[in-house]
Parts: sequence; C-alpha cells; structure tokens
Amino acid sequence: MRVLGIDCGTERTGYGLIESDGTRHRLVAAGVITASREEGLAARLRIMAEGLREVIGAHAPDSAAVEEVFYARNASSAIKLAHARGVALLALAEAGLDVGEYSALEVKTSVVGYGRAEKSQVQAMVQSLLGLPEALKSKDASDAVAVAICHATHRAARARIAGRACC
Repeated sequence: MRVLGIDCGTERTGYGLIESDGTRHRLVAAGVITASREEGLAARLRIMAEGLREVIGAHAPDSAAVEEVFYARNASSAIKLAHARGVALLALAEAGLDVGEYSALEVKTSVVGYGRAEKSQVQAMVQSLLGLPEALKSKDASDAVAVAICHATHRAARARIAGRACC
C-alpha cells in the first residue's frame, strides 16, 4: 500500500509518501511545500493545494492521512491551521483517496511509543523505521512521514482484527 502523510501548515506543509505492508515501510518521497509569509493566506493555501495535487499526481497514493488540529497557542493560529487542513482534505478528497485523521498524540505513540515525544525523537524514529542512512533534513517532512506510518500501521491492525489481509 502506498500512503501519503501530510503535516499541514500555512507556510510549510510537509508531505511523506511510503510503501508499506503495515509492518515494514519504505520511503518513496518526502518534502515540503513552502509559501512565503508575505503572501496572503488565500495565496498560501492555493500554493499548498497546487503542491499537494502535484505530489498526488506524481506518486499515486492508495490512501492518505492528515494530523488533526490541536489547540495552538492562540485561537488565531488554530483557525489558520484548520484552513490548511481543509485545503489538504479537499485535495485528497478530489483525488478519491481514503483519508485517515490522527491526533499528534496518536502519531507520536504509533511511531515513537510515547505520545509526548519531541520532534527530534520523531525524526530519529522515522529514520530508524525506514532504515535511512540519515534523518530527513526537514522536520515537517519527517512529521508527515510519521503520519503516513501511523496510518499504515493502524490500517494493518484494523485489517488483522477484522480477519482480512491488509495492503
């Protein structure tokens, strides 16, 4: 199964694509879609949507996952993040993808084994789980890969519980 994970942001949106059978994972692609802070929110969201459509078109994922909104330092930040998530969910729905949504706690627990893990710990575990010679340079991309790994492992577990093959 090919899974696309997305770590939403209004200036930096990480993406990570893996091939997975639910227990073993292989990195296909990872990166960051960036938009300048000088651009208005609408323009940054358009750049994000275009970038996600390009990633989806280039890599043809089977399913995707997005991290849920957490309450940021202030309501304004949370609302902007919710706009970015909405754009990501729309791009995934337009592509007809099955979409999972996970809290940061679920992602960190799934990848690191500890829900309060630091970004550097997530980055190190992503490197280890994928057998990469070095950690991904971008923490946004690493977080997105972690979301993809979380989705792949959750799908495999649900399939096992239901008594059917996964991936």
